Amino acid sequence: MPIPASWDFRTEEPPELPPSPPQPVTWGHTYVSIRGSDGEGEEIPLTDFAGRHWPAIFLQAGATGLDMPPVELYADASPNLDGSIYRNCRAAAREIMLPLYLYGIDRYTVRQLKRKLIRALHPANGACVLRVQESGQPPRYLTCYYKGGMEGNEAEDSAGFSWLRYGIQLTAHDPWYFGPEFHVAEWDFGAGQAFLSDPGPLFPLRLAEGLVSNPALPVLNPGDTSAWPIWQIRGPVKSWKFTCGKQRFGMTRGSGDVVAGGRTLTIDTRPGYKTVTDDRGTNRWADLDPAPQMWALPAGSSRIGVELIPGDSSAKLVMSIKPRYESY
Repeated sequence: MPIPASWDFRTEEPPELPPSPPQPVTWGHTYVSIRGSDGEGEEIPLTDFAGRHWPAIFLQAGATGLDMPPVELYADASPNLDGSIYRNCRAAAREIMLPLYLYGIDRYTVRQLKRKLIRALHPANGACVLRVQESGQPPRYLTCYYKGGMEGNEAEDSAGFSWLRYGIQLTAHDPWYFGPEFHVAEWDFGAGQAFLSDPGPLFPLRLAEGLVSNPALPVLNPGDTSAWPIWQIRGPVKSWKFTCGKQRFGMTRGSGDVVAGGRTLTIDTRPGYKTVTDDRGTNRWADLDPAPQMWALPAGSSRIGVELIPGDSSAKLVMSIKPRYESY
């Protein structure tokens, strides 16, 4: 008797091929320079050594302190508990060491290089601005002050007739890198500009006479950490208030215009500034609502609240931030 048989006509699936390994990206050289006099002095390249026929200052291997800033932790200890309880943290001042080699074609040129570097680094002439730019990427700037390293050492491995070697020590009291420019969003009556090159809308509103209010406006901070906005309000404006989370500040008191027509009010929320002035230089801090809480814009996408009552179509609102970065 024949035995019934069943046939499985499912086609066999070929085995999955292993994923292809990532391909290396062609990458050029990193450019580093330093500029004294609060960034207004002559730019001194540190990575442009063109050959033994040209005097130059160039950065050697071994630089430290150029990536993530140091962090200080704060905690509370209890006599009844093991260990401690974490409370908060903050980025501390950044300490940088740059091993520099001064190459001269003769004694005269190496002395000229040394004097130029001393003038650029001396803190009495202002801060130094360190520029670091990866190939094809936007530059990053770090403001720092000279601390030591150019006192001189005449040992055989530190100095010669036409060359010198230094370990420059710098302190960046503000440990964050900055980009080359502010990112700006501005809104006139009936129009707005996208913020931070974000393809989506920043403020889904059109300014018009009457109350402009949106408690959840999407904004984007492209930096690695929070950034402090600078607001500019051109009058006439009857009242305004800006909110982020539970923090808010504004001018909502009074029956007239808090920003008169033709005048511009600037609110600089950055640490070390915290000013509210008009275009005539008048201090308007006392006109803020009680207990103002100036807030920073968090990194990445977030939402803020804006309440503004313009007087007429000449009013204007501008928000600017300078993103901060942990590394170059």
